[in-house]
Amino acid sequence: MTDPTATTAWDIAEHLQEDAAVADYLAAVFEDGDLAEIRRALAHVARARGMGELAQKAGLSRSGLYKALGEGGNPSFETVVGLLKAFGVRLTVAPTEA
Repeated sequence: MTDPTATTAWDIAEHLQEDAAVADYLAAVFEDGDLAEIRRALAHVARARGMGELAQKAGLSRSGLYKALGEGGNPSFETVVGLLKAFGVRLTVAPTEA
């Protein structure tokens, strides 16, 4: 008999399969502007989409992608733009509210 009060770990990657979900998630993280959170969010989406295939689409090596998105990683702007394209989303700019 299973424990009815048992919980399972929640994994955001399970909810990032659709481009619209990815766009909403990344938009919220980018709006906050915390660079460490942006890197983590990119890593979540990359894991959800498959690191190997994504690295190829973004023009990166698999190991380079892991390094850029890992703890302490610092992806270049070129890498971020390549990843966004590979994710099927684009970066937009809007004025800040006064």
